[in-house]
Amino acid sequence: MDFLFYNTKTGKKEVFKPKDPSEVKIYSCGPTVYNFAHIGNLRSFLFVDILRRSLKLAGFQLNQTMNITDIDDKIIREAIANHMSVEEFTKPWTERFFEDLKSLHVDLVENYPRATESIHDMISIVHKLIENGFAYEKDGSIYYSIQKFENYGKLSHIDVSGMKSGARYDADEYEKEDVRDFVLWKNRKTEDEKAWETDLGIGRPGWHLECSAMIRKVYDSGIDIHTGGIDLLFPHHENEVALSEGAFPEEQFVGTWLHCEHLLVDSEKMSKSKGNFYTLRDLLDLGHSLDAIRFHLISVHYRSKLNFSLKHLPESKQAIERIQTALTRLLKDSGYLTDSEVKRAILEIKKEVTYQSFSKVIVEFEEALKDDLNLPKALASVFDFVRETNSALDQETWSIDLKKEAVRVFQIFDSVLAVLRFTEPDVGLPTDLVQEIEMLIAKRAEAKKNKQYDIADKIRKELLEKGITLLDTKDGTTSWKKSP
Repeated sequence: MDFLFYNTKTGKKEVFKPKDPSEVKIYSCGPTVYNFAHIGNLRSFLFVDILRRSLKLAGFQLNQTMNITDIDDKIIREAIANHMSVEEFTKPWTERFFEDLKSLHVDLVENYPRATESIHDMISIVHKLIENGFAYEKDGSIYYSIQKFENYGKLSHIDVSGMKSGARYDADEYEKEDVRDFVLWKNRKTEDEKAWETDLGIGRPGWHLECSAMIRKVYDSGIDIHTGGIDLLFPHHENEVALSEGAFPEEQFVGTWLHCEHLLVDSEKMSKSKGNFYTLRDLLDLGHSLDAIRFHLISVHYRSKLNFSLKHLPESKQAIERIQTALTRLLKDSGYLTDSEVKRAILEIKKEVTYQSFSKVIVEFEEALKDDLNLPKALASVFDFVRETNSALDQETWSIDLKKEAVRVFQIFDSVLAVLRFTEPDVGLPTDLVQEIEMLIAKRAEAKKNKQYDIADKIRKELLEKGITLLDTKDGTTSWKKSP
């Protein structure tokens, strides 16, 4: 069965046909590194992870990219306010982004280009746009004339008939459905604003230009899949199309556009003013587990709004425990896996699952994923297999060989879910290591008390690298566990 994806560009499900199955080119809009990623951002990044894991499970070879936006209006504003260079300001936030990915078991992709390292590529595109008649200069800045691009609005299906001719936007972000020319190169306004000296003048790129340039930098051509949150569809992705196809009209920019829907919190839009704004660290400080957070954020189909609620996280934890309990029963009989066995290539494991009853559930699991990443339907297959496993173990109808095969089925499930444990639990830790952990936890508690959040965050990172997950209760009492 082929993959079917709902292509935003056409508004329907289509068979996915990459130009080269041995190198599927995927680009995903990444973080703007000026603060912690919130759970809405994380949902989008986890959607990308499910896409990646599902395609790899099907045997595709990937060349995937996620950009790091380390220059835009917000970053410049915050850097100036903190009396720091842009590079100094964004470095720790970039590190924290990758810490979050690691914590949530997100596979790293092949390329992470940074906007500040891609200025030359952006300038090259601006020159192509000027040459092709799509760009013009005004007051030292250069703008894209959207009236010159006849397909503008086709991706987001927005009506541009009432566009304001000659009206321009200098801001990186602006109101949805307000159609105006957008800035490509921004003339420096003040001496303390980060800028580059180029043949376009002293200034910096507009935000919408960055992704198009980084795609060109990495692939030197168009791509098979472009992903992002639905909030980026207009104007950002619409502008990307205008930029890339305006500069390179002979090429198709993107074959398939995939957009992840919004995340709500208790049926409301997330905002700090409402007190319903959460980062990963907020949820960990409330005592919730990383696996439960990951499971909760991936369990709803990516094209459906996810109504996040703290009260549902224990339900996600219980769902994982149901799967893990069946798997642990198998492992106790057939033997726990070693680290090297866990890390074996999933396609090798698939080839070893030869029993017809197990092949059927694998096919069902994969077919659900191939139907536009229908993870809820895939999870239904997982829980069906959990019931089958428990029944067989209760009735003692499976041989040791069958139990080993069943463990491999769970490995196939977890190649996408990434929430299960296959190795034997630690029976204990050395006393000196326990003492070191307790000392670091005490230092972290003191740092939080003194509002030294950077120090507290650094200690959490250090513990995470040691495989230690902190469990903070609502009353402030802190405990911990060794990660599997």
